[in-house]
Formats: sequence, structure tokens, C-alpha cells
Amino acid sequence: MRLVDLSMPMETHFRWSPEVSVKGDLAAGDQFRVTRIATTCHGFTHVDAQAHFVAGGPTIEATPLERVVGPCRVFDLSSAPANEPIGPDALAAADPGGPEGEILLLATQWAARRDYTTPAFWTEAPWLTREAADWLWERRPSAVAFDFPQDYPIRLLLKGEAVPNDQHVTHDVLLRSGVTLIEYLVNTAEIRAPRVLLSAAPLLIPNADGAPARAYAIEGLDV
Repeated sequence: MRLVDLSMPMETHFRWSPEVSVKGDLAAGDQFRVTRIATTCHGFTHVDAQAHFVAGGPTIEATPLERVVGPCRVFDLSSAPANEPIGPDALAAADPGGPEGEILLLATQWAARRDYTTPAFWTEAPWLTREAADWLWERRPSAVAFDFPQDYPIRLLLKGEAVPNDQHVTHDVLLRSGVTLIEYLVNTAEIRAPRVLLSAAPLLIPNADGAPARAYAIEGLDV
């Protein structure tokens, strides 16, 4: 069995500014050292609930763990060109095959190609077309995981530009239809197997529209 950590560290980042403070000094005689953190639920590696995009949609505590922990097939998209769309043909060619109801991990190995702490990671990435999102929906996955900013408008958010909802294609096609989104994975270049067990369990934050997750792949299991 081999574990691959796919989580983006929750540390100072130009897109998000988590507030981390430490109280207590054991060396000075304090009984405990206690760290506090305040951050967005949609930064770093995280899981989207439908409430993030759908009015009245379920919040994160209603996301069954079975949707984000389970058999996963890995789409090797490492040859996807920078700053170009990924369509359904590329997905079909990269699909190792499997039944409905699995997690699909789209692995462009983008964090090995651009530094996720820099704007280039967000503005030069490939993105999915609406036809690609439709193709993924037709596979009826429980969740889809991404290691790149999968919707083109994500790069526009850095400039404060908003576009209609239907241009956020994975949110509009997949999340709206009940497919959970697992976003901003890293380290996918370390995955060696086409099938893994993926765990991306979100923190249990009642009434939240998403939550941070510690995501990892387990290789060597019979999945």
C-alpha cells in the first residue's frame, strides 16, 4: 500500500490569507500550545457542496462520505497544453475505464508545471469545455476531482471579473446535478496507478457551502 498526499498546504497565499495564530509556549511553562485558524471554505484543497452554487442546495454536512471516499480512476491528462481547453475527446482517451458511481480524478499534474503560489498556476492552466463537463456527467460519477482551476472564469476572479453562471461549466453541469466537486488537488504527478482509493473527506461544518479537505490517494488496494 502506498499513500500519496494530494493536499495544498493551508498557508499564506496570494489568493487567500488564512489567519493562523498560536497561543501558549510549552518551553515557558504553559500547559498547552493551541493553534487557531480562520480561512475561507473555498481556498486550498476543498470540497464544494451544492449550496455553493445552487440556491437552497444541500450544505456540506449533507454530503455523504461515500461520495468523496472510494474507488477512483485517474485520468492522465499530463500532456494537456497550457492555456487551452480540454474537450471530451481528451477525456475519453485518458479514461482508464470503470463503472458508474466512482470518483473521477482529472490529473494534469499542473502543480508540477506551475507553482500554485503564483498567478501563473491560475491564469495559464487548461480548462474544461462545457462538452467535457457533459461527458463527465454522462459517466455518472459520485464526485470529480481536479488538480487545476477547471473552469475558465476562475482566472477572471483574480481580476474581479464576474461572468454568467453557465460559464462556470463544471459547477453548472456537475455540481448543479448533484456531482460533488473536489478542487485544487496537488502532487498528482506522484500517482502511479490508474485506479486508486481516493479520500477527500471535508471538515464537518454545519450549514457551510464547502469545507477544506485533507485529500490523499491510496495505491495498492483492490479497487
